[in-house]
Amino acid sequence: MTEEQELNTRFKGGPSESPGLLLWRTTMRWQRVMTAALAPLDLTHVQFVLLASAMWLGRNGQPPNQVQLAAQAGTEVKMTSDVVARLEAKGLIARETDPHDSRAKVIRVTASGAAAAQRAIMAVEAADAEFFEPVDETQLVELLRQLAGEIR
Repeated sequence: MTEEQELNTRFKGGPSESPGLLLWRTTMRWQRVMTAALAPLDLTHVQFVLLASAMWLGRNGQPPNQVQLAAQAGTEVKMTSDVVARLEAKGLIARETDPHDSRAKVIRVTASGAAAAQRAIMAVEAADAEFFEPVDETQLVELLRQLAGEIR
C-alpha cells in the first residue's frame, strides 16, 4: 500500500480502536441478541419497544398518542405509525381517535398485548442481563445517558 492509499486515522491501531466503530459493532451484536430473544414471541425489536413503551406510558390509564409514543421510543412518527399498524393487525394494540384531538390517535394496549409485552420484557431483560454481564451496568447506563445527551 502506498502512502497515498493509507487510511488517515487518529487511531494508531487502526479502526479497531475507534469508539464509533466499536459502538457500531456492539450495537449490531446486541441487536442480533434482541432479535433472537424476541423471535419466539413473533415480535421485531422495534415492535417490542413500541409495545412496551405504549404499555409504560398508558400505565396510569392515560393512553399515549402516536406522537407521544414516538417521543418515548425515540422513533420517527411515520415509522411509529407503520409499526403500530402492524401491532394493531396482530391484536396487540388498539388505535382510537383521541378525544382531545380528532386528528390524533391514542394507543391502547389490549389484554393479549399486555401479556405479550410481559413475556417480551422478561425475554429482553434476560438477554440484556447475559449480554451486559461482563460490565458494570450502573456505570454503563450513566455513560450511555451522557452520550445520549441526557446528562449535561
